[in-house]
Amino acid sequence: MFMLSEIEHRLRLPPKLLDRPLEEAIKGELESIFLDKVIAKTGLCVSIYDIKSIDGGFVLPVDGAPTYTVVFRMVMFRPYVGEIIAAKLKNSNKKGLQLSLGFFDDIYIPAFALPDPSHIEPHDDDPKQVKWVWTYNELELSYDDGSAIRFQVTSVDYPPIPLEQEEGSKPFAPMVVTLIDTEITRPDHRSHSNNQVATNLLNLVPPGAMFSLVTH
Repeated sequence: MFMLSEIEHRLRLPPKLLDRPLEEAIKGELESIFLDKVIAKTGLCVSIYDIKSIDGGFVLPVDGAPTYTVVFRMVMFRPYVGEIIAAKLKNSNKKGLQLSLGFFDDIYIPAFALPDPSHIEPHDDDPKQVKWVWTYNELELSYDDGSAIRFQVTSVDYPPIPLEQEEGSKPFAPMVVTLIDTEITRPDHRSHSNNQVATNLLNLVPPGAMFSLVTH
C-alpha cells in the first residue's frame, strides 16, 4: 500500500523563509507542493521521508529568491493489484457508504454495490445521515459507525486530464482504485462480502511544478 519514491525537484525558495534553517524551509515548501497530491503512475503523496541532497541556491535575474535542485524521498500511497486493504466506516447516506483510511477519506461504496437486499433506516444520532441495513436470513445487520471494511484491489488507473468537463459532471479523479470482493466486518466480528467499489483521489500536483521521478 505504501512505497518510497525518489524525486528530483527544482524549487524556488521564497525570501521570507531564508531566516529559517535551509533543510527545514525546503521541506516545508515541498510539503506544500506535494502532500495530498497525485503523481500519475506513482500514487498519492503522503509525507516527505527524507531529503538526500540540496544543490544550487542561485538567484535568477529579476527574481530575488534562490532556486535549489532538491532530491528527496516521498512516502506514496499506491495499492497494488490483489492487495487487501482495511478501512473504517466514516459516513453513510442514500448514495452509499463513505470509508476512511485515517489519512484519506475519499473511499466510497455506492448503494448499488451493497449486498442485496439492503435498505436504509434513519440514523440514531445524525438526522443528516442514514443507516444501511442488510437483511440476511431474516437477520438485520446494520453498517454501524466503526465497522471495518476489507477489500481487494483489482486495478489502479490514472485517467488523462480532460480539457473540459460538462456542467454537473463529477469532479475529475486523477487516480482511480477499483476494488472487489469487499468484506465488511462489524464490531462484533460478523462479516459479509460485497461486489465492487471505487475510490477517487481528487488532487493533482500543480501543472507548473517541475520535478522528475528518479526511482521507485
